[in-house]
Amino acid sequence: VVQPHHIFGVHKGVTNNLCFSDEKTVIYPSGNNCVLYNINEKQQKIIPGTERSQGTKAMAISPNRRYLAVSETGDKGTITVYDLKHEQHQKKKVLSAGDFPTQEFVSLAFSPDSKYLIGQSGAPDWTLYYWMWEKHKVMASVKTSITTSPVYQVSFNPQNNTQICVSGRGVFKLFHYAEGAFKQSNSQKLDVGNVLSHTWLSHKQVILGTETGRLLMMEGGDLRCEMSVAPKPTTRDSHRSRRKHVDEPVSDALYRISAIATYVKGFACATGPGTVCLFEKTEGKERYRKTRVIRIPQDQCSNDPSNAEQQEIATLCFSPSEEILIASTDRGQLYSFTLSSAEMSKEELVHFELLSHSFHSGPITGLSICIRKPLVATCSLDRSVRIWNYETNDLELYKEFNEEAYSIALHPSGLYVLVGFSDKLLLMNLLIDDIQTFREFNMHKCREVAFSHGGHMFAAANGNVIHLFSTTTFENTQTLQGHRGKVRAIEWSKDDSRLVSCGMDGAVYEWNTLTSKRESDSVLKSCSYTGVTLSPDSKTVFAVGTDCTLKEITDSQILREMQSHGVPYTNVVMSRSGRMLFAGTSTGTIRAIKYPLPVQKDWVEYQAHAAPVIKV
Repeated sequence: VVQPHHIFGVHKGVTNNLCFSDEKTVIYPSGNNCVLYNINEKQQKIIPGTERSQGTKAMAISPNRRYLAVSETGDKGTITVYDLKHEQHQKKKVLSAGDFPTQEFVSLAFSPDSKYLIGQSGAPDWTLYYWMWEKHKVMASVKTSITTSPVYQVSFNPQNNTQICVSGRGVFKLFHYAEGAFKQSNSQKLDVGNVLSHTWLSHKQVILGTETGRLLMMEGGDLRCEMSVAPKPTTRDSHRSRRKHVDEPVSDALYRISAIATYVKGFACATGPGTVCLFEKTEGKERYRKTRVIRIPQDQCSNDPSNAEQQEIATLCFSPSEEILIASTDRGQLYSFTLSSAEMSKEELVHFELLSHSFHSGPITGLSICIRKPLVATCSLDRSVRIWNYETNDLELYKEFNEEAYSIALHPSGLYVLVGFSDKLLLMNLLIDDIQTFREFNMHKCREVAFSHGGHMFAAANGNVIHLFSTTTFENTQTLQGHRGKVRAIEWSKDDSRLVSCGMDGAVYEWNTLTSKRESDSVLKSCSYTGVTLSPDSKTVFAVGTDCTLKEITDSQILREMQSHGVPYTNVVMSRSGRMLFAGTSTGTIRAIKYPLPVQKDWVEYQAHAAPVIKV
């Protein structure tokens, strides 16, 4: 059985992608899974996504915190409801729009008694569905918007199973369910603008947060109060504005209210890049006053520490006791803030803390492990290199660079790392608190790099050429030429006397690393190879590519081809025992295949990711 042990990262772009299941456990999507993270013990439990899913779109937790609803895209949009009280987080129901061709559900919400569920479908139909979910019954549906006006959020009245709020670009609608149908209960005469978020302040009042920093308090569909989170212009600002002939404030776009959440004293809302404001009820005319500003702190590991402050808050959520406020951002980071500490401090400006540690915010391009330490090294298009410990599940080192990183290799000792950038290849020391460059190689867009098992040499691919370097003298000792297309994977034999490579030209070559001679080759021009590995005795090569087969190659001959049933393999690696192959696919799955290769389809598959597997 293939099961995830720990997952580093957050699936960003998911509506409502952060919630509490209890006081110490938060839930967030990661890859094609949902992670239940214990913030005290720093341990994870993982709920796997459904097979053939193309990714999570939205989440919702029931008011009794027993059920989790997750919407996923695929051939058609589905919503899966999980029972969180069950030990294995049992899948309760899988809901869909029935015969209607709905591709995705962009927002979900449970009713106050947790018996009903609403799901807002995406473009182009923008239809709201209302289920009695335990009976898998669609009670009603209604079209909520037009193609040019997307809906971002739907919610139930906290005290009424039959009243629903819908908001989006130019959209604010209240619906009432009765006798098997929805009826709109407000007439939208007010131009609300682009409503990014909303929440219920009470069973009568809804507050809307807009793109331009306006907070609109609605009661019964009518505007009762309006506030702006943008600071009021000073006299100096107004003079400057007149001098520059600026008619409208430039700052409006900087105060997007992208998330909002209520608590017993009032509400919290995101008010622009990296900023959350707490508002509390007052008896005065304004009804609510701003009491606290919470900011995302600077990232000292970044080239520009202030860059972290520019993240947009995507989701806000209070713990059941309202002691902790957590936030997710558009760069896939998670933050927390303890409200009791805010009450003790009299400062108006305070800062979030990372919920666990920082994650990659862009696609991961390289991955490597070493033999002597429990470390995983990753690099990403977010320009960062990270060193993770898979025993403690911690981020040990992290550094950001000026260019995007394309490949990475850990030295067997775990003391050095090679990273390929757009214009150079860097050999760096892993220090206690820093990653420090000590050698630079002039090599552009090095997409594949690997240390030998002894660590005394390394191979780096540049286009269709492979260069071998000495780790001690840094000399380019050999150059391996023969590929006519880009080299996509390289693998050293256990004794480092040979190197196997594969490329987009359909060639798998075996090289003698002492003489630079090509000892064997297998060329299949109809296949663009993407991954290669060796058996422990180095006598057998396994290669995968675009022709949807796993090939077993010995002495330049393809001995066996195992069909993948229409799914291209992207990477392959063999276990140290030589009894199991692990292959990544273009649909984000990991397949565990026994060796010797079975004649029939026989593997264990796990839907780990919602995008192609880049490296195994």
